[in-house]
Amino acid sequence: MRVYLDNAATTPLSDEVINTMVPFMKSHYGNPSSIHADGRTVRAAIEQARKSVAQHLNASIGEIFFTSGGTESNNMALKCSVRDLGVTRIISTRIEHHCVLHTLECLEKTIGVEVVYLDVDKKGKINNTQLDEILGSSKKKTLVSLMHANNEVGTMINMDVIANICQNHDAYFHSDTVQTVGHFNIDVSKTKIHFFSAGAHKFHGPKGVGFIYINSDSIIKPWIDGGSQERNMRGGTENVYGIIGLAKALEIAYDQMEERKNYIKTLKAYMAKRLVDEFEDIQFNGDYDGKALYTVLSVSFPASPKSDLLLFNLDISGISASGGSACTSGSDAGSHVLNALKVDPSRKSIRFSFSHYNTHEEIDFVIEKLHTMVVAKQKVQSEA
Repeated sequence: MRVYLDNAATTPLSDEVINTMVPFMKSHYGNPSSIHADGRTVRAAIEQARKSVAQHLNASIGEIFFTSGGTESNNMALKCSVRDLGVTRIISTRIEHHCVLHTLECLEKTIGVEVVYLDVDKKGKINNTQLDEILGSSKKKTLVSLMHANNEVGTMINMDVIANICQNHDAYFHSDTVQTVGHFNIDVSKTKIHFFSAGAHKFHGPKGVGFIYINSDSIIKPWIDGGSQERNMRGGTENVYGIIGLAKALEIAYDQMEERKNYIKTLKAYMAKRLVDEFEDIQFNGDYDGKALYTVLSVSFPASPKSDLLLFNLDISGISASGGSACTSGSDAGSHVLNALKVDPSRKSIRFSFSHYNTHEEIDFVIEKLHTMVVAKQKVQSEA
């Protein structure tokens, strides 16, 4: 038996998405920039995909631009804000995804952008009052960049509250929403946000494709120069079947959102309860039982002779999980998120992340295997 509990890293492609993509791999192979019938057919499909994505977000079709994924989208928002919108200060946190943190480091070192990091508490939550005070402390044109849900521990911000604070100070607002698009309803007609990003492979779509939402009031220039693709905003021949798959995956995610959410929440709660009931000194990282990403459970196991090899032994036992972000866990370099939350480094944290494809039986299998790796509670036998 093989159990996949690393859905925060990537999700399996749904059959429906694959079936939607196949015709654009086999038959509809025209270049969408070509003016002949084959090209026009593909162009129409891309624009229909754009319309579908926009409708789910209550956005204009002119505000959705397809990219290679969340990393490109986040780079585009941050770097183009500085280059084209006059941003000289960016407010963020030290628990953002590396594609944001490393971009901030680049902008600070090469251009001299001021980067201000908000404090986070032990659960990864920011202080909205601190954000308000920092925004009010300077007249510099500012971009606030805060991820909607942390990819390692699942702690979430309130985007509506952050958007209102930014609006009060005439600041731009960008959010890395890679973990939440397709899992939560984001309505840009209600939430004043200037940029946010998505990657299709986080909601059962294909890898290598995503999109960026750019509010129509935020006029930026292309980050990738070339042809006139993506309404003159991103040069390069489009990833056609990726775009088609993304739109279909998002459509299904919205159609099944509440059903999936309720089911996955039961899986997460079931696993958390079994862990606490059966093992010594189990802790959970982040705001796991508060406002949190329901697909993620970051579990902190007590130090033991076997703890350093816990992730490896899970894999050997047929269980795919993560030590943190998939971008770093392969090298076991440690988690910048857990370090920022001041999690005891002697403990071993494992991120289990769920999808609607997972089952209670799979959770039972994981618990069974953990009994060979983690100190179990002593069961008290009742007297006869």
